[in-house]
Amino acid sequence: MAEFNIALQKTFVYEGGYSNDPDDLGSETYKGISRASHSAWKGWVIIDKYKDKSDFPATLDKDIELQKQVDLFYLYEFWLPLKADQIQNQLSADSIFDFAVNAGINKSIHLTQSIVGTKADGIVGEKTLQKLNSLDFGYFQSAFTVAKISHYIAIIKKRPANKKYLYGWIIRALEYNE
Repeated sequence: MAEFNIALQKTFVYEGGYSNDPDDLGSETYKGISRASHSAWKGWVIIDKYKDKSDFPATLDKDIELQKQVDLFYLYEFWLPLKADQIQNQLSADSIFDFAVNAGINKSIHLTQSIVGTKADGIVGEKTLQKLNSLDFGYFQSAFTVAKISHYIAIIKKRPANKKYLYGWIIRALEYNE
């Protein structure tokens, strides 16, 4: 069965550090946690305390409590709702988790369900897990990668300012293929 810490470390390659890109609709983010989407996250209180320090944002990664809050956030907001620990293939779990972090949990679940052939209801249940775990990994991962890239292209069509992120999104999508 898939392990949370392995998936989280892979996601941190793309969701590392602090950012406040004015072109990013997520606005201020830390390790992929968007203040716009998750303003009640406990980590923002810790981050705000560091903002007037000369070594901000570099010092954030050294705060043990902040790192604990990041891990707990991803565990409870993404990993557990995805039931990713019940996915047999670690790379599939990593990919589904990473896309959920990047594009939203509902989008990741719906794409997964459409590929495995279950009702796309946004809820990971027994049927979705059974189909995913019985499906050929190579087929699933290839189809999931194409679906992710199609999603990113659709985003750019709606909001051309996001074009600057496309290369990174494609590299990220391809990361989960063997």
